[in-house]
Amino acid sequence: MKKLYEGIHKFQESYFKKKENFFHRLSKRQVPQTLFITCSDSRVDPNLVTQSNPGDIFIVRNVGNIVPPYEAIKDKNSVAAAIEFAVIGLKVKDIIVCGHSNCGAMQALYKEDKDFNSMPHLKNWLKIAMPVKDIVKTFYRKRHGEDRLRTTEKENILMQLGNIQTYPFVKQLLKNGRLYLHGWYYDIATGCIYTYNPKTDAFEKIG
Repeated sequence: MKKLYEGIHKFQESYFKKKENFFHRLSKRQVPQTLFITCSDSRVDPNLVTQSNPGDIFIVRNVGNIVPPYEAIKDKNSVAAAIEFAVIGLKVKDIIVCGHSNCGAMQALYKEDKDFNSMPHLKNWLKIAMPVKDIVKTFYRKRHGEDRLRTTEKENILMQLGNIQTYPFVKQLLKNGRLYLHGWYYDIATGCIYTYNPKTDAFEKIG
């Protein structure tokens, strides 16, 4: 905690003071253009990798950058609430689903049920992404180890892009050309980000 407290002091005494007018304007309203859905992993920092400022992107984070289908978890679906707020309330123009390398959530898809005895909520949450494992086992049978994990991480991004299109208001705005979807893959070790190109059915390096 000491490091965090020191960071707060540094922020207030240097960064904030230099941009005090900016933060004053920002306190009045937010007008982000992009909804950024990514993993809770501590190594993934959307503002850092995109070099964006506070207020630029509306961020949703959860274990495995998962988007429950529209009809899933009807009683309490915080991701759905965030999507509604960003798309309908804030009227963002783009939605990015960003997965990453060495994702613990994707590794967990291949664990045994007994490994989740002390983590029932995590087990239940990961069930939403379990079809990804079936896709990898069916269509990528010869891939193992790191190769299988990379494939799982990327296939998960594509599945979540599909899930988000089950939301009626998202589907309608996509049809009208007022909203755009993007699938990104962040390689932590290299700092490279890849975007999914549906024309080539491949993730291509940005930049």
